[in-house]
Amino acid sequence: MNIFGIGLPEMAVIMVVALLIFGPKKLPEIGRSVGKTIRSFQEASKDFQNEFQKEAEQLEEVVKTTAELEPKQIYPAKSEQDTASSSQSS
Repeated sequence: MNIFGIGLPEMAVIMVVALLIFGPKKLPEIGRSVGKTIRSFQEASKDFQNEFQKEAEQLEEVVKTTAELEPKQIYPAKSEQDTASSSQSS
């Protein structure tokens, strides 16, 4: 088990130290508040990702629509021979 680069023995030491510092009555409250904080952070992260994805899709749609409305006008490139022959005939 490896959470945030912390193995099981390190996690046990952290739990014992937390139990000694905060006591058995405060520890569940602290655990709940940490859990709520992590959950709200995850929800905010998902909201950000969803919003970013929506904006990217809208931008993609605008670019696609613009490309369809304004077809590219491609003219054949004049070769050097065409340019030389037209300048000689003038």
